[in-house]
Amino acid sequence: MLSRLKISKYTLKKIIRHFSLDIEAGKTAILVGVNRKTVNRFYMIFRRLIYEQRMEELKQLLSGDVECDESYFGSKRIRGKSGKLKRGRGTLKQPVFGIFERNGQVYTEIVPNCKKATLQAIILGKVAPEAAMHTDGWRGYDGLVDVGYDKHLRVNHGAHEFSKGDGCHINGIESFWSFVKRRLTNMNSVPKKYFHLHLKESEWRWNKPFSELEAELLRLIKQTH
Repeated sequence: MLSRLKISKYTLKKIIRHFSLDIEAGKTAILVGVNRKTVNRFYMIFRRLIYEQRMEELKQLLSGDVECDESYFGSKRIRGKSGKLKRGRGTLKQPVFGIFERNGQVYTEIVPNCKKATLQAIILGKVAPEAAMHTDGWRGYDGLVDVGYDKHLRVNHGAHEFSKGDGCHINGIESFWSFVKRRLTNMNSVPKKYFHLHLKESEWRWNKPFSELEAELLRLIKQTH
């Protein structure tokens, strides 16, 4: 795949390093001295490799203390509608569901809605029954005990409760959402058709040092040759 793109190994290594450092494609093109379209092409290849790797890694069920939460992504305004879009549940933005295994993986999925049936189906397919579930008070999480999760702890954000002091919180997944939104804001705009790639890239990047990301990306690239 990469061999078909005519570029020196030295230049490719620099592009890989800049991608690992999360440097935007336009800046990388200037710093490396190559055409922006070439950098975009490489960045897209890297993102597809990361997406495939993440989907393979996340086949194993998450366990231990697991946090669940939803977030919403998209423009603050929509053409033809006055004012800013409503935030949170009930917004016209794209809902995304996230599951975070403390001291482990984070998994995200673009969803059509955040109703109970939608969220429970994903949880049942991704979280081991013995896991301790941590959620907020959203009714979409009602009934988790009934479907096999004996440990379900909740924080009531509506009452300004964010931690009960006994390990019951969803600070980890909320921290991840903040990280993703900062990244996407810095990139100005992400085409909707590539949003899923950027989500998985954010999973891959979260809480990892640059050196680990670069080494992992190099391994992924080598596997394609």
